[in-house]
Amino acid sequence: MGAAGMGLELAYTPQIARETRALYAKISHVVPEIEWPTFAPTIAAINKLKREKNAVILGHNYMTPEIFHCVSDFVGDSLALAREAGRTDAKIIVQAGVHFMAETSKIICPEKTVLIPDAKAGCSLAASITGADVRLLKAKYPGLPIVTYVNTSADVKAESDVCCTSGNAVAVVEEIAREYGVDTVIMIPDKYLAQNVANQTGVKVITWEGACEVHERFTAAEIRDYRKANPGIVVLSHPECPPEVVAESDFSGSTSAMINYVGKNRPARVVMVTECSMSDNVAAEYPDIEFVRPCNLCPHMKRITLAKILNSLQTMTTEVFVDPAISVRARKAIDRMLAVKLPAKA
Repeated sequence: MGAAGMGLELAYTPQIARETRALYAKISHVVPEIEWPTFAPTIAAINKLKREKNAVILGHNYMTPEIFHCVSDFVGDSLALAREAGRTDAKIIVQAGVHFMAETSKIICPEKTVLIPDAKAGCSLAASITGADVRLLKAKYPGLPIVTYVNTSADVKAESDVCCTSGNAVAVVEEIAREYGVDTVIMIPDKYLAQNVANQTGVKVITWEGACEVHERFTAAEIRDYRKANPGIVVLSHPECPPEVVAESDFSGSTSAMINYVGKNRPARVVMVTECSMSDNVAAEYPDIEFVRPCNLCPHMKRITLAKILNSLQTMTTEVFVDPAISVRARKAIDRMLAVKLPAKA
């Protein structure tokens, strides 16, 4: 059923303009005023439906500004959204992110309806490994704990000892190594994240040949070029980038850690070496800071649009299900991750 069939007005009327004025103020620095009439009616319809259906939208940091700032109830990195999924009292969760995130929400909240606006919103990391692959790793390296990045399918998580995100990977690896009494762990599937974690700890890692199709494209030479073209620029990189990129950066951390860095340090000019929509979202909050944008887009994240979110709420599609037998086992690895305490300095 379309918006008109549900009695939702998608014209940019004076009433819609008044209702959404404060929302536009949040993103006026990064979204031209001429574009707002194309977004505002859908935003108003989404926010109305959320209230009627007791739904919340979890918006990842890579969502575009009109989604991130105007319809999302909770925003953040994978770790933050996983925590919010477990806390919300809403009956319906709409995952404005990619499929593995929706699976994680369903695992944490099996009693809730979890929707993803586009079922094809995947992830190169999640596609790089299967549960069968993990079973082979366990057979090859018996006794070594398996640390699995949340950017994986539920069946991979189910075969793992603990999950991690880029925000807590160092803490998780150090804790699991102490718990098992080992100096080596298996860390899957992102080889670059694993290498960067190994460089920050005394723990050796056995890696898998997975990589993020956005972050693996950045190079150290590119970072040096940014510095030459923009003297004094502060470079922030995501730990899914190759180690040589991280080495060229002033700071490396999860998307939330990068945002916190900007808010705390307020650099005059910054480049965030990650998916480029995030720069727009942070720039909307800090209009006084100049952002140089390296525009590597995630094609999977960009499948999520306002129109698809509205359709998802209207039609209750696409609902995400996880086999209960897999969910129970995957939940153990996720809960173990959520129990790890981050260092106070984080």
